[in-house]
Amino acid sequence: MGSATTQALAASSQALAAAQGITLDGAGELFSAARTVGETSALSGALADPSAPVDARKAVVSHVFAGFSAPVQDVLRAAVSERWSNAAELIDGIEELAVRATAIAAPEADIEGELFSVLRLVAANPELELALGSRLGDGAAKGTLVQTLVGGRVSPATALIITSLVRQPRERRIRQQLSRAMRIVSAQRDRIVAMVHTASPLSAQQRTRLTDLLARRYGHQVALNEVIDATVVGGLRVQVADDVIDGSLSARLAGLRQKLAG
Repeated sequence: MGSATTQALAASSQALAAAQGITLDGAGELFSAARTVGETSALSGALADPSAPVDARKAVVSHVFAGFSAPVQDVLRAAVSERWSNAAELIDGIEELAVRATAIAAPEADIEGELFSVLRLVAANPELELALGSRLGDGAAKGTLVQTLVGGRVSPATALIITSLVRQPRERRIRQQLSRAMRIVSAQRDRIVAMVHTASPLSAQQRTRLTDLLARRYGHQVALNEVIDATVVGGLRVQVADDVIDGSLSARLAGLRQKLAG
C-alpha cells in the first residue's frame, strides 16, 4: 500500500465514522460501489486520476451512484476527493470502507468470530475454496452458493461481507479475503485478533481469563479465535500479529530436546 493510499484511507475512514445513519443496506451499497468501480476501468481511472479536479471526481460519483443513500454518497465523494496511489488501491479502499460500514451498522454481531468459522470451513474443503476462487464462475452464483452454505448460521452482517467478497475476488484467494476482512473489522472496533491453538476446546472461564490477560498485555480489546490443534499436546500457542506466545507442552519438549542435544 502506497503512502498516498494510507493517507487517503485514513481520511476516508474518518469520513465514514462521521457519517450519520450508516446501515447494513448502506454497507451493501458501498460493496456494490466497489464492484462497479472495479468492473469499469474507465470509471476507476477517472475516479483515481489525481490530475482530474476534485469537483469533477465528485460529480462522477453523484452521477453514477445517484440512487444510493445520501450518507453513502457523501462517503464516496470523500473517498474520491483523496489522492490514491492507483485505481486498484481506490477499489480496495472502497471495499474496506464497506467492511467498516458493516461493523458500524452491526455493533453487536460477532463478525470476526463468524468470519473465522467460515474461514476454517473453507480451509477444510479445498473443492469449496476452488469453486469460490475460480475465475470461471459467475459472481452472483458464488454469492448464492455462500448464502446457501452459511445462511442462518451467521449474522446478516457477516453474510453480507462474505457474499460481497466472493462476487469480486480480484485475483485473491477467499481465505486471504476473509482474513483481511477480520483484520478490518477488528481495527474498526479498536481491538486485536488473537489466534489460539489448543489441543482441546477452552472453557468459557479459560477464554475469559485468556482474553483479559491478552487485553492487559496489548492494551486493546481482544477477539479470540480458537483452533483445535492436536500437535499442541498441552497448553496453548497464541499468536497476535507477528507475536507468538508458545506455552504448549510440545514446545517445551522441543526446547528440552534442543538443550539435551546441545
